[in-house]
Amino acid sequence: MKSSEVLIDAFSRIRRVVHSTVDALSTEELAYRPTETANSIGWLVWHLTRVQDDHVADAGDLDQVWMAQGSQKRFDLPFDPSATGYGQRVSEVAAVRTTAELLVGYHDAVFSQTEKFVQNLTDADLDRIVDEGWDPPVTLGVRLVSVISDDLQHVGQAAYLRGLLA
Repeated sequence: MKSSEVLIDAFSRIRRVVHSTVDALSTEELAYRPTETANSIGWLVWHLTRVQDDHVADAGDLDQVWMAQGSQKRFDLPFDPSATGYGQRVSEVAAVRTTAELLVGYHDAVFSQTEKFVQNLTDADLDRIVDEGWDPPVTLGVRLVSVISDDLQHVGQAAYLRGLLA
């Protein structure tokens, strides 16, 4: 198995859990937070997708789906277009009120862009430095694993919240 196939498998698993987690949920259910300071399913899925979109686009010198394909306008969130959810306040988390259809559509579009980018990567590509702002500098391989790790944690949190709704 090639490295690119392992990465695509990981991103595919995230996608499957996103689908099963948000499937058939209402806007109210997606916005459910067990406490005032907790994240919602909708925010978690929006955030994990925004991070993947932002980081993969940056690493691949691609346009972000969020802006290029009109997702930002369809979601109509009261944030700066570049917001990914990092450091957001409780009120901003609460502002993410959306539909399952929008979340899945955006996530699928980001997955598609990620898959196209990753499928042609070679092992040597994974050693390319994509961020010199860290010590040591971040390679493409490390960035992609970081995105996968972050996404898996957040989609797991979202799935847990869905279980609380039952």
